[in-house]
Amino acid sequence: MRLTPYYLFVLFAFLGCAKTPSKTAQQTTQTSNSFYFPAADDAWQRKEAAQVGMDAALLEQAVAFAKQQETTQMKPDFSTQKEIFGEPLGPLPTTRAATNGLILRHGYIVAEWGDTKAADPTYSVAKSVLSTIVGLSVEKGIIKDVRDPVANYIKDGSYASAQNQPITWEHHLRQTSEWAGELWGKNVNFLGREAFGQGERKPRALQPPGTYYEYNDVRINRMALSLLQLWRKPLPEVFRDEIMNPIGASKTWQWVPYRNSTVEIDGKAMPSVSGGTRWGGGLWISARDEARFGYLMLRQGRWGAKQLVPASWIKQATTRGPVGPDYGYLWWLNTEQKAWPSAPATSYAALGAGSNTIWIDPEHDIVIVWRWHDGKPDELIKRVLAAVRE
Repeated sequence: MRLTPYYLFVLFAFLGCAKTPSKTAQQTTQTSNSFYFPAADDAWQRKEAAQVGMDAALLEQAVAFAKQQETTQMKPDFSTQKEIFGEPLGPLPTTRAATNGLILRHGYIVAEWGDTKAADPTYSVAKSVLSTIVGLSVEKGIIKDVRDPVANYIKDGSYASAQNQPITWEHHLRQTSEWAGELWGKNVNFLGREAFGQGERKPRALQPPGTYYEYNDVRINRMALSLLQLWRKPLPEVFRDEIMNPIGASKTWQWVPYRNSTVEIDGKAMPSVSGGTRWGGGLWISARDEARFGYLMLRQGRWGAKQLVPASWIKQATTRGPVGPDYGYLWWLNTEQKAWPSAPATSYAALGAGSNTIWIDPEHDIVIVWRWHDGKPDELIKRVLAAVRE
């Protein structure tokens, strides 16, 4: 296994939460009608800490801590982007918001700080969105089984070689595909400072698919292109129609393609999107919209009376794989007790550079979205969970 320095910041040690389990751990047996779901856009109810079983003073201290943890990795004008990641392929905003976030308990907003409506790049949080689109593909029968070879579905030659032919959808989801090739001008080998910046890597021999973990955006972008070829419509439209509109998200988010990632499908030019903003573009979205997506995951894919994502898929996607770190289907996990020292083993997160975090805690019925912070999510989690009283 090999992790680049960029992604080492997302891995932390687990000591276990010493708190008495919240009553909300039992809520998984409740019907969807007993849960609160916010109405569309800004119509989101707030609750005082005491109303949701939390200590107001400790929660206030947690938020005060979060406000002081502005990232030093990503400059507000994105001027360090090329140095860190290499030559961009897509656009970047001229500026971003300062550190900001929300804390949800039982679906209600109990804390909010900073500009949570700013639709900023969220980097590799987009990978967890791609994972969800694969889940939708399985649910609709577009993909019969994630253990099927991608070559059974995609006939553009990209999976025809002896190295690539055995690759399954699950290999892509676990970042163990070892797909060999080049896409949008970036090679999977990550060789060269100009193309890959501080993320450049040393040459190594490819391993059989499924046997070696490597965090690799080129391979995830290849999976995204394969999904586009299956759906026959741009993935941002899939995400909008299947997820974002039903959960009442704003209209401010966009999934920005690279300048050279347009392909022709059924005679129409369609953008193929990426699983991050490593090379520009990517998913630009607000903290509030991310909180809705995180809350959908917390509610096991259900929003109100509608099951948008199969609960079985979310369970599968948040189960650790046999190779690599504590990682599911493009979700970071805590099952090995090495992720967040103060969090339950059942918690999981979508993570991106910057840092961008959607942390989901089924045991305490909490979602934390924290953006543009300095890579200390457990320090905030510890403070938030200390405020839980029931």
